[in-house]
Parts: sequence; structure tokens; C-alpha cells
Amino acid sequence: MKKSLLVMFASLIFAGSAMAAEGNATAGKAKAAACAACHGADGNSAAPTFPKLAGQGERYLIKQLNDIKSGARSVPMMAGQTDNLSEQDIADIAAFYSSKAISTGQADPAIVAKGAAIYRGGIADRNVPACAACHSPSGSGMAAAGFPALGGQHADYTVAQLKAFRAAADGREGRANDGDAMVMRTISFKLSDSEIEAVASFIQGLHP
Repeated sequence: MKKSLLVMFASLIFAGSAMAAEGNATAGKAKAAACAACHGADGNSAAPTFPKLAGQGERYLIKQLNDIKSGARSVPMMAGQTDNLSEQDIADIAAFYSSKAISTGQADPAIVAKGAAIYRGGIADRNVPACAACHSPSGSGMAAAGFPALGGQHADYTVAQLKAFRAAADGREGRANDGDAMVMRTISFKLSDSEIEAVASFIQGLHP
């Protein structure tokens, strides 16, 4: 199991995009002004369908913005938003959001134990690894490796992303920008709706 996790880590690291130009958070604040309508002025979105960006790792944000720009990740609501962003713009915006603190949320008491068990221990009989292995026990992620922070993220958004990865794994339209290792697609494909919802709820209540 440890060997397979190491292979998974290596695959994800090499699948991630290389760091762009060094970001400037001060410059990024002005450049991110247009993003505030959906993601909040400080990266903490009010609407649960829009992701919180505050506290997210720069490498992950840079990859997602580049993937949206190139079409590798389809986000209809972001259509055209990244087209005119330069490499420096993307780095600055990522630095700005990374410098902010994510707001905390609450888990649903009815399903938090189920979500915690999957997040911390995985599901052994289905070869589902613990989420904590890549995203850390606290949900703070591994910024240098490009593994996203999850703690405090809206449950609705997390559910939508896991289901999108699952759909892509099943050959349907979905999210497939998790690299050649297909780690998130593989994991999500093995999870039921109720398991996805439980994990997402637990993540919402995690404090990085």
C-alpha cells in the first residue's frame, strides 16, 4: 500500500504543471477584482457552488487557471475569464488568494463520522486510499506538490467535483484534469453518492 501511494504521489507531481513566474500578492489583489463577484473579495465565496480560493496552494491554483484557459478543464461559468490572462497575471492572482485565510464551515453531524472514516482511513476493501494521504490530516493539502487544500471548502462544490471526476472515469462528460495517473477519477469512480456527500461534509468542517 505504501509503495502504491508513493507511485501515486510521484505521478501527480510530474503530472502537475511547472511553477509559473513568481507571483506578487499585492499585484494579484487588483487583478483578482473581477473574480470577487463569484469567489468573494478575499477568496471566500458566499455561494456554496462556487469554490473558496482563499488559502489554496499557488501551484494548484496556477494549474487550474491554466487548465481552464487551455480547455483541459471545462468550467462554463469561467468561459472567457482567463483568455487574456498572462503567465504573470495567473501567478499574481494565485499568490493573492494563497495569502488569504479560508473561512471555516460546519459538517453535518448525521454523516460526519462516515466522512471522517473515509477521509482518514479510506476504504480498504475497494482500494480507496485515505484522502488525508494527499490532502493532509488537517485538509491543508501539500502546496509544493500541487495537492489542493480541502479543509473548509463548501460541501456542495466538493460533491460536484467528485461527481465530475466520477463521470469522466465512466466515459461521460466530466472533469479529467487530474493527470495521466487519473488518481481522482479512479478514486471517485469507487465512491457512492452517499460516500461522496459524507466526505464532502467532513471536509467542509475541517480546519486547516
